[in-house]
Amino acid sequence: MTIALYARCVKDNHADYVKTLSTKLNKENVQLIIHDSYYAFLKKEFQFNLEIPTYNSYKCIKGKVDYIISLGGDGTILETLDLVRDSGIPVLGVNTGRLGFLASVYKEDFSLAIDGLLSNKFKLDKRSLIELETPSGLFGDLKWAVNELTILKKDSSSMISIDASINGSFLNSYWADGLIVSTPTGSTAYSLSCGGPIMVPDAENFVITPIAPHNLNVRPIIISSNSEVSLMVHGRSPEYLLSLDSRHATIDNTFEIKLKKANFTFNLVSLETQDFFKTLRDKLMWGLDKRN
Repeated sequence: MTIALYARCVKDNHADYVKTLSTKLNKENVQLIIHDSYYAFLKKEFQFNLEIPTYNSYKCIKGKVDYIISLGGDGTILETLDLVRDSGIPVLGVNTGRLGFLASVYKEDFSLAIDGLLSNKFKLDKRSLIELETPSGLFGDLKWAVNELTILKKDSSSMISIDASINGSFLNSYWADGLIVSTPTGSTAYSLSCGGPIMVPDAENFVITPIAPHNLNVRPIIISSNSEVSLMVHGRSPEYLLSLDSRHATIDNTFEIKLKKANFTFNLVSLETQDFFKTLRDKLMWGLDKRN
């Protein structure tokens, strides 16, 4: 078995995590490899002296790695999509940050999480992805999103108009600051902050959520994830922002944006002690009564 470690180069992701992981895996005769930029960071900031093989891309690990451990927050897990892509490699998220729905293993439980992974005491959450069909090549060969595709106005100018169609049928012209098309996974991210509904991870749906709409009666709408969504942008500004998760590109109003569900999933490791509804209660503090 081979496990890859990925983390951002920040001091919250300190060397003790890697030492713990390396020690446990060595006892089980499991190979550990580490992302090269993070490994260089550990050597520079923490005088890390363990010799661990490195990798730096999707091509390095496809067919060679059994799991990826993501050390950080939800943003770090989103970055692992570039490493996993269509390989199906499961990702275990360990949360060393703050609020996290994807990286749901607390850092205090890091050692227990590794034990659960090695003893196969987990299940796989298969998360749907959005695939950008057109404009092709805008994000290189990484044309998928775990959370959402978003159209935004680029500056502080007036709102924009976005014409949305579902499977060729006109839905609405959204006068707003932008529009979000979210997966069930992304329903607890940007869409939620804009008033969108929470969807369970295995829902076969997308949600379309306007950002600060001009008409208050324009509400989020849930559609089948088997739909093809087409979007056209209009406005006074010549350029707009299109994002896939945290990646952004500039477009103009000549582009027709088409998206659909990808034909593969992003696989998250969910330990036996984890439960989506418990995560909701904990992260959103549902039922917390401050009067006690």
